[in-house]
Parts: sequence; structure tokens; C-alpha cells
Amino acid sequence: MKKNKKVGEVTLAKKLIGIDLGGTTTKFAFIDTKGNILAKWRIPTDISEHGSHIVPNMIKSISDQMRKEDYNTEDFFGIGMGTPGAVDREKGTVVGAYNLGWDIVQPVGATISANLANSAALGEYWKGAGDTAQDVVFITLGTGVGGGVIANGKLVHGINGGAGEVGHITVVPNGYQCTCGKRGCLEQYASATGVVHIAKDMAQTFTGKSRIKELIDGDEDLTSKMVFFLADNGDILANQIVDRVCSYLGLALSHIGNTLNPENIIIGGGVSNAGNTLLQPTTRYFQENAFPSVRDSTKLKLAQLGNDAGVIGAASLALQFRNNQPFAAK
Repeated sequence: MKKNKKVGEVTLAKKLIGIDLGGTTTKFAFIDTKGNILAKWRIPTDISEHGSHIVPNMIKSISDQMRKEDYNTEDFFGIGMGTPGAVDREKGTVVGAYNLGWDIVQPVGATISANLANSAALGEYWKGAGDTAQDVVFITLGTGVGGGVIANGKLVHGINGGAGEVGHITVVPNGYQCTCGKRGCLEQYASATGVVHIAKDMAQTFTGKSRIKELIDGDEDLTSKMVFFLADNGDILANQIVDRVCSYLGLALSHIGNTLNPENIIIGGGVSNAGNTLLQPTTRYFQENAFPSVRDSTKLKLAQLGNDAGVIGAASLALQFRNNQPFAAK
């Protein structure tokens, strides 16, 4: 039976609130101290008027749900939130969450906050693919590429909150322009948009028969999901695109492995829905580039929690920081 992880000694009857704050949707969950979801719901994220309605709307939604579930504030141990932007944990503020309209410093009240990818990392570590490991790296492949690092059971933040920015590992010197200002970042090659960018470039020189090329030449919509689907169904160009994407991803993950030697590197996000079509070639390139002892000890795994990772990980923040100690395996 899989072991759970816990944080400190808290009253088991107490519950946690997890918030996964996104630019379109805000997800919530009531969670027990063993990481089990008791109730979950979502609301649209209102980013109008510089995001000034976001926090009041969250408070109202939680209050409404507490009444619906017949809970009161004494039933809860704490609140944790995953949010875009840079988080100052000491001051309880967020800045740079431009997709929320939070272009200036935004106080978020009594919640204990972390970057979205960090929250998902904690969720997978606690209840998902992290299993019983105490050293885990999580990478999320979505519209962008984010990550989180957990060392000795504790989330690594870095001096300025920048730890885990794995999407900005350079995989192609002087490569595609990244929104961060650098060139050649992994985010531009392994994100959903990066896969499409590579596909369009490779289609220009491809001379065989391919549905991918037909779509691009016909100026039709193309998504990363379609690329992986067509690769699964034998499209030659699609397979070449997937191989190139995985070569960059495997290279970046080998750098992470060589630096941190975690027990697990967990791959999540929408692109990871490609499953073994993504995992197998990525693992091959990881092993080709990893130091032998890292290659033989660090394992690549797919995430297990899906959209629940963020709320579970956010709730765990309340446990971790209220107790001021890392997770400990039972």
C-alpha cells in the first residue's frame, strides 16, 4: 500500500482550504489533513479593474461553500494558494501576475501562497506520483513550462522566489526568442505553443506525405495534442516533431538530474497527456545525457493528480508553513 506523507501533528478533525488561482478559472477544495479532497468547486476569475475583485470573490466563494457544507471557520486549520507571479511569503504579497491584472504588488490576506507550479509540485509530491520520495522535481508542460523543486521534503524557494524556473533552462543557444527576454529556453520548445512552433518550422523542409504538413500548408489550426495524436497514428513528420521536442526536454531534465539527483522527476501539464508517446523518448534522451549514477537512480514519471494537483499542493502549504517543517513520511 502506498504511504502518505504528513506534516507535523495537527488535529485530524481540522480541514484545509486549497486555492488554485488561474487567469481564467479559480479552483477551490476543502481537504483533510491526509490530503483527501472533501469538496471541490470553481468560479470564473474576474480580472477586471486590475484584478481588484479576485480576493473578495475568493472570500465570498469560500464563505458560501462553508455554509453549503455546514462548516465554520473553527473547522479549518489554514488556507494555501497557488498563484501566478512572484510570491513574497513573508509579506503575503504577489507581484507580476500580469494575466490577473496584478501589475503592482497585491496583498492576498491570510493565505499562505506559492507559485502555481510549486503548488502542483507539492500536490504530486504529497498525494501523487512523488510516492514516498523526499527529493522530487515537478515540471509542468502547458502553455508555458514551469517547475517546482522539493528537497528533503521541503519546497525550495531560492533567494528571490525563483527556484524551479526549469522552463528557462537554455536548450538551444541563440534559439527561439522567449518572453523572458532570453533565447532558446525550454519553454519555447516543450510547451504546447513550442510544439506547434517546431512543427511549423520542420514542415517547411519536409517533402513527404504528412497530415501535419497538409494542415500547416492549408493554414489550418494545429495543436500540440494533434501532433502527438498523429504521431501515435504513424504520421512521419509528427513522429519527427515529437522526437525533437523530447530531445530538448530530455536534455533539460538531464541537467536537472545531474544537479539535484532527485528520486523522481514528475512531468505534468496538458502536454503530458500524451503519456508514453512523450515519456518514452524523453526518458531515452534523459538517460543519454545524464551522469551514470543519476541515470540509474533518478526516474522520470508522469503526474497522477491532473487538475487536482494545484489545490492539494496549495492546501499542503498551510500545513508545511504553519508547522514550519517539511513533510515526513509515515
